[in-house]
Amino acid sequence: MFLVSIAVFLITESSPGNVARNVLGAFVTPEQEASFLAQVGLDKPVYVRYFYWLIGSDGSAERKVGMPLKRITTADGFEEWWAVRDDGALVRWKLEGENLIAIAMLKSAGTETRYKNNERWQTDATGKSTFWGIDDQNHAVRWEKGTDKKVWTFIIGTGWMETSGGPMEYIPLKKGFLRGDPGISFRTGRPVSDSIYVRLRNSLVLAGTAFVIVMPLALFLGMLAGLKEGSWRDRVLSIGGMMFSVTPEFATGIFLILIVSVWWELLPGAVVIGEQAPWARPDMLILPVLTLTLIELGYILRITRASMVEVMKSPYIRTAYLKGLPYWRIVFKHALRNALMAPITVIMLHVNWLMGGIVIVEVVFGYPGLGKYLLDSAMFKDINALEAGAMILVTVAVLTQLVADIIYTLLKPRIRYT
Repeated sequence: MFLVSIAVFLITESSPGNVARNVLGAFVTPEQEASFLAQVGLDKPVYVRYFYWLIGSDGSAERKVGMPLKRITTADGFEEWWAVRDDGALVRWKLEGENLIAIAMLKSAGTETRYKNNERWQTDATGKSTFWGIDDQNHAVRWEKGTDKKVWTFIIGTGWMETSGGPMEYIPLKKGFLRGDPGISFRTGRPVSDSIYVRLRNSLVLAGTAFVIVMPLALFLGMLAGLKEGSWRDRVLSIGGMMFSVTPEFATGIFLILIVSVWWELLPGAVVIGEQAPWARPDMLILPVLTLTLIELGYILRITRASMVEVMKSPYIRTAYLKGLPYWRIVFKHALRNALMAPITVIMLHVNWLMGGIVIVEVVFGYPGLGKYLLDSAMFKDINALEAGAMILVTVAVLTQLVADIIYTLLKPRIRYT
C-alpha cells in the first residue's frame, strides 16, 4: 500500500493542467501564480509534499513554531489552526510593519486579546530577525523583519490584493490522509474530508444497493440457464444477458431516462438531493441502481451459466446420477458449491468495476457520489481531492480481493494460504 500511495501521488501530481490558473482565472499574473503556489505548498519538493499529504504537516510546523498546535472548529463550522501557549490559551500572529502582533484567545473566556510579541523574533545565521508562527489563514509561516516581499492574497468581495512584508515561507497545515485530513479542496475551498466522505457514502449506497440486488439474481438465473443447456430457458437468459452486458452504461442510462422519465413520466431522470442522504429520496435511486443492475446482471449471469454447464458435465456429477441420488441433492450439494467458485471470484473483481462504472452512471444522472466528485476534481486538477479519492478506491480494491480470497477458501477447503 505504501508503494501504491507513492504511485497514486506521483500520477496525480504529474497530471496535465494548471491549478493556479483554474483557481485564479486565465488572466492571473506570474507573480500572483507564484504567490498562490507558495501559499498552498505546491512550491515545495515532491517528497516533502508527499509526506505532508500522507502523514500531515502539523508535526513539522510544531517543531518550527516551538509550540503545540491545535485545530478547532468554530461555531460557524470553519476549521482554524492555533498555537497553544503554556497557560492553555490559543494564539496566532500577524505582522504589522516590524511588530509581531499576537492574537490570543483565552480558553475560559473565549475572547480575543491583541498584544505586541516582538520578543519572539530570533536572529538566524545570516543575522536577520525571523519568526515562525501561525497566521489567520491556517498556515505556519516564516516572517522576516524589515522585508519588503510582495505577496498576493485573495479577499472576498475585493479580489486579489498585493501587500508588503509578507511571509518568506509557508507550510499549509493539515493532518494528512492517514489521519483523515487530506487538505483543502482548491475547487470548493472547503476541507476535502467534509465532502469526500459524504460522496463516498452516496456511492456506497448506490453500488451496495445494486450489488445486493444483482448478485443473488444473477447467480440464480445463471444456475437456471446452466442446468438446462440448450433449452429455450437457457437461450432466452443467455441472449438477454449478452444484450445487457454489451450495452455501455451511458447508453443504458439514457434509454432508461428516455423511456421511464420522458415517455412514461414515472420516475425522475435526474438526482437532486443536495446534502440529503440518498435514502431520503428513494425514488431518485431507482434509475441509477437499475442501470448498474442491468449491466452487471448480464455479465455475472453468463459467467455463472458457463460454470454450471461445466460442472454438470463433470464425472462426479454423472457418478451421483448413477448412484440414484435425487436431482435437487445433486444440484445443491455437489454442483452448486463448485460452480460458484468462478462467479464469486469474478463478482469480487466486479466490485472494483462497480466503483469505476459508477463514474459514468453518476454523471448521466447527476448523482452526487464519489465518481462524479473525482471527475469534477480531475477537470479542475484539484490535487488534494484527487489523491484522497484515488487512495480510497485503491483501498476498496485491496479489501475486495482479500474478501474474495477468504470466500474462495470457504468454498474450497483444500486451498490454504500460508
